[in-house]
Amino acid sequence: MREFWEQHANAQAPLEEWYSVVRKVKWEKFSEVRATYRAADAVNQFVVFDVGGNKFRLIAFIDYQRAKLFVRSVLTHKGYDKGAWKNDEFGQQPRPGRKLSNGKRTS
Repeated sequence: MREFWEQHANAQAPLEEWYSVVRKVKWEKFSEVRATYRAADAVNQFVVFDVGGNKFRLIAFIDYQRAKLFVRSVLTHKGYDKGAWKNDEFGQQPRPGRKLSNGKRTS
């Protein structure tokens, strides 16, 4: 995140605000993420957060079982629309029994 806001100075405050909220929560399923961030969307294995009044997108993988969030990308709206982030395979093949972003478990 720091690398991103060094290139986009107006992203620092909203990213720090996002981080201050996220580091305190322990979501167990996507609906809880949505209760905190109405503009969050589940896309494949990721959660996409609108940050900074819809100017930036933060792409994260959430391991609900272990209460871990992995920031995969921080992008401008234009960079997000290009869609290259969708090629990130992180978390694509979850272990059996793992909770997915939709709240279901893998078999």
